[in-house]
Amino acid sequence: MSIRIKLLLSYTGMLVISLLVFILTASLFTIAATGDIHSFRDFYNVHYQLNPLTEQEESIFLELKYLAKNEPDQLQNNQLLQDYDFKLKTVRAGLYVRREDSQVFESHTFNQPELRQHLPLYDLNNNQIRSTFNIGERFYAYAKFDFLYSDGKKGSVFVIRERSPFGEVTRRLFPIIILVLIGLIVIANVLLYRWITRSVVKPLHLLRNSAEHIQEGNLQFSLDLDSKDEIGQLNEAFENMRQRLQESVQLRLQDEENRKELISNISHDLRTPITNIKGYIEGIRDGVADTPEKMDKYVNIIYSKAVDLDKLVDELFLYSKLDLRQVPFMFEHVDIVNFLDDCIDELHYVMEEKAIELKWDKRPHQSIQVIADLEKLKRTVLNIIENAQNFMDKQHKFIHVSVQTSATWVTVEIKDNGMGISREDMPHIFERLYRAERSRNSATGGSGLGLAIASQIIAEHGGRIWAESEPGAGTSLFFTLKRTTNL
Repeated sequence: MSIRIKLLLSYTGMLVISLLVFILTASLFTIAATGDIHSFRDFYNVHYQLNPLTEQEESIFLELKYLAKNEPDQLQNNQLLQDYDFKLKTVRAGLYVRREDSQVFESHTFNQPELRQHLPLYDLNNNQIRSTFNIGERFYAYAKFDFLYSDGKKGSVFVIRERSPFGEVTRRLFPIIILVLIGLIVIANVLLYRWITRSVVKPLHLLRNSAEHIQEGNLQFSLDLDSKDEIGQLNEAFENMRQRLQESVQLRLQDEENRKELISNISHDLRTPITNIKGYIEGIRDGVADTPEKMDKYVNIIYSKAVDLDKLVDELFLYSKLDLRQVPFMFEHVDIVNFLDDCIDELHYVMEEKAIELKWDKRPHQSIQVIADLEKLKRTVLNIIENAQNFMDKQHKFIHVSVQTSATWVTVEIKDNGMGISREDMPHIFERLYRAERSRNSATGGSGLGLAIASQIIAEHGGRIWAESEPGAGTSLFFTLKRTTNL
């Protein structure tokens, strides 16, 4: 069953129940007030016939009734009647006394010229002493007592109170009021049903259409519902899901492009040394290396290419394991000053052969403890320095290593005076297999994995790595490590 049908049934049921409750309440109220289930039409008349006066008015009426029974001639005493009328005025009622067809006393409270013509006839048996009457649109309730004066003339004493005409109007318009209330309930429920339908069903239709778009693979849309209720929260969650899906699809497409580029780069980097090795082996097989000197030269070149090939495969394997977080790290407290001393000593003679001056400024520092994996950190430093030496283009070449410290971090700077890195290449130097040298010549650019591996290792240490470069002047590469002690 759809939500629309459920809402229709629920509001129809609510409408029926409202009507039944209204009718039942009115019936019970009338029965409780009148004791007669058939008295809807005469509800207000019957009520005031039973209870025409208030408690104070009733008390004054009983005094007048006592006088009528015991001293009826006192009810012709104008001063006494004025005193009683004054008491009744304080409770918004009035006094009227008649003798036969003439008026003995009429309260100024009424201001009603037609009052005498509408009073009930004499009933000396006093079968009905409380009732109501209308004069035009004005509605009165009264209590009366009929008696005989000492001379045998008939008389009546009335305590009259004008009631609000609203009660009479309500009595007359009771059927119309009932119909109006029923109409209001029906209209209110129809409007409520329409509002709920528009605020619930319509957004759900939009969500369903959006789900169908996603099912078809279309993520290029957005939901613009501004509702703050549960539907709005559902819409927000759905929109977040769509954005995440779109991001994941874009990431997957980007990964696919990266994978294709990676395969292309690996194929190129592997094909070059393999082609060289094949060429020199064919030269040996064809007898080109016909002297011992040529044979040694060919063999050395083949060995060198095999070493480069082995190194490339090793770096690819290491980067892959680092990327998948499959390389274990053995962190320990390391003195970064002594560590860099050892690295500089190991590279000193290699740098001298390549006419590169390797500077290490350690004089400001005695011992600086950091948390690091010694083997992985050494691989990082060697990769950075090896990358720097591949891009030296000046007659006087140097690489400068220094350390800066703060309360919680140690920053290692490796600076060179090479050709520098262009602005367009700077954001990509830590990507795998990326080379600023577009020809991908390993003689001038390396494998393209050294800085990517260094970046992965520093990330695992909880630090960061970045570079600053000025084309033509050189490059400074920085990485940070956590300190173990304060300054």
